[in-house]
Amino acid sequence: MSAKEIHLFINDNQEAAIFFGSKDENFKHLLKLTPAEISARGGEIFIRGEEADVDEAEALINQVLDIVKSEKQLTAGDINYAQSLVKKGVTIKHKDVVSGTILTTSRGKAIKAKTLGQKKYVQAMEENDIVFAIGPAGTGKTYLAVVMAVRALRNKEVQRIVLVRPAVEAGEKLGFLPGDLIDKVDPYLRPLYDGLYDILGLDVAQRHMERNVIEVAPLAYMRGRTLNDAFIILDEAQNTTPQQMKMFLTRLGFGARAVITGDITQVDLPKEEFSGLIEIQKILTGIDGIVFEYLTREDVVRHPLVQRIIDAYEEYDITQENAGAGEQK
Repeated sequence: MSAKEIHLFINDNQEAAIFFGSKDENFKHLLKLTPAEISARGGEIFIRGEEADVDEAEALINQVLDIVKSEKQLTAGDINYAQSLVKKGVTIKHKDVVSGTILTTSRGKAIKAKTLGQKKYVQAMEENDIVFAIGPAGTGKTYLAVVMAVRALRNKEVQRIVLVRPAVEAGEKLGFLPGDLIDKVDPYLRPLYDGLYDILGLDVAQRHMERNVIEVAPLAYMRGRTLNDAFIILDEAQNTTPQQMKMFLTRLGFGARAVITGDITQVDLPKEEFSGLIEIQKILTGIDGIVFEYLTREDVVRHPLVQRIIDAYEEYDITQENAGAGEQK
C-alpha cells in the first residue's frame, strides 16, 4: 500500500480547545484509536501513514469535529462512538445521531440521546405503550426511561410514575437486613432513586414520593394492582421469572405506559429459574404497540473502560463455549 499525508485545519480557537481537551487529553485518547501517525501544531493537524489508515483517521477526526461543532463539548465516550461509526463505514452528521433535548434537569443539564441506538429507543418510547429495552450495562436503558417518565409527568400525559425492581441479589448474599420490609428492599431500589435525584433534584423527587406521585417499589408489591394513567418502569427485568413478567404486564390499566429494561447476560436468578425477559421475546414479538429495542456495546455511555470490559467478557464467554463444545466431541 502507498503512503499518504494530509493536513486538516481547525479555524475556530474555541473548537480547537475543545477538540484537544484539557492537557490534550482528548487528542491523546484519539491517538490510541488509529495506527496512523497524527501530530498537531496550533489548529493544524497532520496525518501520515498507509493510505487506508490515513483515510480512516481523517474520517474519525472529521466525525469528532462534527461533535465539537454540534455539542460544544467532547468526551472520550464521544470519541469512542465516533470511531465505532467510522469502523462500520457510517457517515452521519452528529445532529442526526443525537435526539433533541428530551428534558432539562434541575441543574440545567440538557439530556439527549447520545447514540443511534439510544435515539431509536427514545423514539420507541414516544410512539409505543410498551417498550422492552435489552442491552448491556451503561447503555442508558434505565436512565432514559426515567427521563421519559418525568417528561410525561411534567407534560401531564400521566398522573404518576411507578418504578419497579425485582429484589434479587446480584450474586451476593446480603444476609439479615434490619428494619421493616421497605428498609429491607430499599438497597435493591437505590439505582432508581439515584436517577430520580439526578433528574429532578433531591427535594422535588422526595416531595413527589411523599405525595405518592412517584412510587418506587419492589416487584412483589405489584400483585393484585391495576395502574391507570401511570408511566411504569420495570428495571433489571432479566431477574423476573416468567410468572412475574406476566403478572407485571397485566397490571397496566387505561392510560398507562410501560418500559421494561434488562441485560439478559446478567441474570441473577437461581439456576433452576428461567428469565422472564428472555422468554417474553418469544411470546410478544410482532404485537402492535409493543416494541423490543436492543442496545449494544456501541451505545455504552459510561467510562470508556466499560466498553472494553463488556468486550472482554464476550470474548471469554465465546472461548468457554468453544472449549465446552470441544470437550463434548
